Parts: sequence; C-alpha cells; structure tokens
Amino acid sequence: MPGILSKIAMFARSPQGRRLTQQAKRAASDPRKRAEAKRALGRLRGRGGHGHR
Repeated sequence: MPGILSKIAMFARSPQGRRLTQQAKRAASDPRKRAEAKRALGRLRGRGGHGHR
C-alpha cells in the first residue's frame, strides 16, 4: 500500500495534478491572490489573519 507522499507524487504527475499545479502557480504570481492566501493561512493557524504575532 503506497504511503501518502507517494500518492501525492502520483497525483502530481497525473493530468489533473499538472493542471492544478499550473493553476496554483498562476495564482501565486498574482499579488492579490497571494495576500488572500496568506490571510487564509493565518486564520487556519489561529492568528486571526491580521498579521499580529
């Protein structure tokens, strides 16, 4: 039974995985999308997304 990392690697090599990778790269190059993702990660980490430490 393949481990989680090998499953992720297999998905990344699939056509759908490559499509999602390209989509993520495009989103990462957009400053607004980057800021939005940073806020979302902050909320997930429990910081409230305001940038306070």
